Amino acid sequence: MNTVDAVVQLSFQVQRILAAVGAEHDLSVIQLRLLGILRDRTPGMLEVGQHLGLDKSSMTGLVSRAEKRGLVERSPSPHDGRGVLVSLTPAGRRLAEQGEAEVTRRITALMKQLNVTQRKQFTQLAAVLVAG
Repeated sequence: MNTVDAVVQLSFQVQRILAAVGAEHDLSVIQLRLLGILRDRTPGMLEVGQHLGLDKSSMTGLVSRAEKRGLVERSPSPHDGRGVLVSLTPAGRRLAEQGEAEVTRRITALMKQLNVTQRKQFTQLAAVLVAG
C-alpha cells in the first residue's frame, strides 16, 4: 500500500468511527463535529462554518437543528452587532463529552495495534501534517 492509499484508508476508518458514535446518539458526523468544536469555545457562526467547511445557509440549518434538539444556543456577539455566537447547552455539553469519550475509546483501541514507540511517532507525524 502506498502513502496516499494508507492515509485515505485510515481516514475512512476514522470516519466510520465518527459515524458509528454519531449514530448511537442520533447525530450525523457533521453534528458530532459541531459539538466537538463547541466543547471549549463559543465561536461565531462564521468561525464554526470555516472549521466545518460550510457556507452560511448550511451553517444556519445545522445550528437550527441542533438548537431544536436543545444541544446549542445562539446569543448576540458583544463585539459585533450583527454577529451571532454559538454555545453548548448543558445537554449539548453532556452529549459532546459522551461522544468525545467514546471516540477516544475507539481510536485508542485502533491505535493499540501499534507499539508505544510507533504510537509516539505516529502522533508526532500526524501533528506535523495537521499543523500544515
